This record gives sequence, structure tokens and C-alpha cells, in this order.
Amino acid sequence: MWQAFAATGADLLWRVPANRVLPVTKQFRDGSWLSHIRASSGPARDEPVVVRVLAYRLEGRTADGEIDDYRLVTTLLDARRYPARQLAALYRERWEIESVFAEIKTHQRGARVVLSSKTPDGVHQQIWAHLLVHHALRELMLRTAATRGLDPDRISFTETLRSARRSVTVTPGSFSP
Repeated sequence: MWQAFAATGADLLWRVPANRVLPVTKQFRDGSWLSHIRASSGPARDEPVVVRVLAYRLEGRTADGEIDDYRLVTTLLDARRYPARQLAALYRERWEIESVFAEIKTHQRGARVVLSSKTPDGVHQQIWAHLLVHHALRELMLRTAATRGLDPDRISFTETLRSARRSVTVTPGSFSP
């Protein structure tokens, strides 16, 4: 897949297991290094691909506060133009959208709930309704974080959703998107 995606001209930044052996062929000042990877099977197995490897740690990001090791590989081989620290930060930001999708699809809507409208216009309306509710919840999280001097990412979406649901059922009209 790496070769197929790279052949389109796309730049890649993928996570690989932290224990994957990626020998150093050239070390860079930012701590990254050049290495090569191979496909695990198929004809591409015989064609190693040059990659740049970035290894980093996030402390306190796991549920038990342990250190989490990450290893990324990229097609961006120029360490001066694409510093490892910036690539690691971008990778982390990229995954925030996955969290948003999970918030909407799993927590807000419900894991097994499907859109119930029978018409394209109705489905469109339901999608917009979910997005508006999500926006309202995120706005509430932003305001809560601001009043407490916190990073908004430190406020729990599921707790905000539960609070809003309680608010709507206990005192109708008190929460308005």
C-alpha cells in the first residue's frame, strides 16, 4: 500500500509499531533517521522503500499515565525542511478528527443508531442536526475550558454530552444549541 499511495505523489506519514526494527542508514540532528521498509508479502517484498523514521514519546497520555512510545515513517526525507517535532505534532493533530468522528457517530448518535429518515432531504436534515448539536457541545466545552483556564482538549466530550442530556431532560429549555 505504501508504494501505491506514494506513487500517486502523496506524502505519507504512518505509524508503525514502536518495536519494529528499522535500521539506521543515516542519522539526522532532529533525532530522525533514514531506514527502509519492505512489504510483508507479495512482489513488493523484494523492493525495499527508503523512509525517514521518527520516534517520540507522549507522557501521561494513556489511561494509567504511562509513557506511550510512537514510531512514525514518512516519505518526507528532508529533515531540515520537515523537522521531526513538527511532523509528530501534525500526526497527533490528524488523529483529533478521528476523535470528532467517534464523538458524533458513537457517543452522540449512538453506536447502533442509523439515520431514520426515508428521503434524501430528511437524511440531509438529520446530518445537519447532528453536526449542529456537536458544534453546540463543543462550544460549551470551549466556554467551560476558558472559565477554568484549561486547554479545551482536556474537557471530556462524553461528560459534556451526558451533562447536556441531563440538562435537557431535567430542565427542558435550559440548553439550547
